[in-house]
Amino acid sequence: MNKRLIILGILILAMAIVGKLLFVACKNIKVDDFHKAAVIFVVDSSASNQKMLPDEIKYMKSLCSILDPEDEIKILKVSQESYLIYEGSPSNSKGITKAVEAFTQLNSKDYGTAYGQAIKKAFEHCLTMKKEGYVPSVVVIGDLENEGAVEKQINWDTLPDNVKGVQEYIPEISMMFVYAHPEKLDMVKTKLNPVLGEKKLIVANETNVDKANRRFLEAIGR
Repeated sequence: MNKRLIILGILILAMAIVGKLLFVACKNIKVDDFHKAAVIFVVDSSASNQKMLPDEIKYMKSLCSILDPEDEIKILKVSQESYLIYEGSPSNSKGITKAVEAFTQLNSKDYGTAYGQAIKKAFEHCLTMKKEGYVPSVVVIGDLENEGAVEKQINWDTLPDNVKGVQEYIPEISMMFVYAHPEKLDMVKTKLNPVLGEKKLIVANETNVDKANRRFLEAIGR
């Protein structure tokens, strides 16, 4: 009888110790917080960028494929005007393909690149998506050539202050510029790196764009 009581006592004590150890271990496990991302794509479909457009669309789709289905994307087309051509899940590859095929074809009547207009709209979308609980980011895909109406072009002297204004509401915002000529990308780094920093500003030309995805995921907290 005494032996049974001793064995039972030892078992209860062992179970209590194991339970305490498991409790402490579980308490110390840090679960990474998942934050939904909102990626606003600015895609250049102007005449000067038509040659690179197929590769750029392919790259955009590859970036969408590594996002989470709970994320949200918006695609702004840039030519003479800029407007929204798609919004929804990054996993809706069929919907994305239909949108870009329908609205990025060359229109001989269009002249110019409304990059400034597009980035302004992208920032507005970012502010809206931040209110919805997303981590916003802007991805600019194109040659960054300023053509056509001056008021629709990027003003590189005022853009850094515009980004600072957005950061007041979205401190975690990130931007990526891909497929432009290295000279253009160097200007992007010169103007925006002091504002966004190395981790939140990513640039890549056509020869190293395949290395940009990992940095982009880090920028949005993945």
